[in-house]
Amino acid sequence: MHVAIPLYPRFTALDAVGPYTVLAFAPGWRVTFVAPETGPVLDDRGSLSLTATTRLADLPHPDVILVPGGPGTLDALSDPALVGWIGAAHEHARWTTSVCSGSFLLGAAGVLRGRRATTHWGWLDQLAAFGAEPVSERVVTDGTVVTAAGVSAGIDMALTLLAEAADTATAQAVQLAIEYDPLPPFGAGSPKTAPAGLAERALSLIG
Repeated sequence: MHVAIPLYPRFTALDAVGPYTVLAFAPGWRVTFVAPETGPVLDDRGSLSLTATTRLADLPHPDVILVPGGPGTLDALSDPALVGWIGAAHEHARWTTSVCSGSFLLGAAGVLRGRRATTHWGWLDQLAAFGAEPVSERVVTDGTVVTAAGVSAGIDMALTLLAEAADTATAQAVQLAIEYDPLPPFGAGSPKTAPAGLAERALSLIG
């Protein structure tokens, strides 16, 4: 199973690296970072880059598309090479997936029309503009399209995908291998459980 993760300037690193780690550990799975041109692509903090080793044009038909999000999504929506590649690759892919605001790139490519989908809680309602039905869940599967909520939810999405595309035992083995057993120190990971007034401060960290 060949997974393509398209990179663009100011993507959020964990959106890409979390699912990458899950799927790269899976037996028989291969993950490739792609971009319009090969080379390093800088993340949203401006201090970490991932290297696209393959051009979009050279990997037109991956088995799995995995689109990360980040503050750079807004500019990426105007990139015809990236959006066009997602739309065309989706026609042949077994699975099309996204993390966080990466779902907006799926929407721009026409993938979400008439589908249930999710994204970061701060922008969830805006998915409706792409013809999607916004769903406030950590991972949403609609047919062969799987979307994840914000950032860390990409790990859950990748494990969900692995269980569906391979089998539950493989997904469980990968989960144990990476010791994914989250026990956060605070119950502030969702606007439903976070202290009052924290949402604005949290959103200010993302831009």
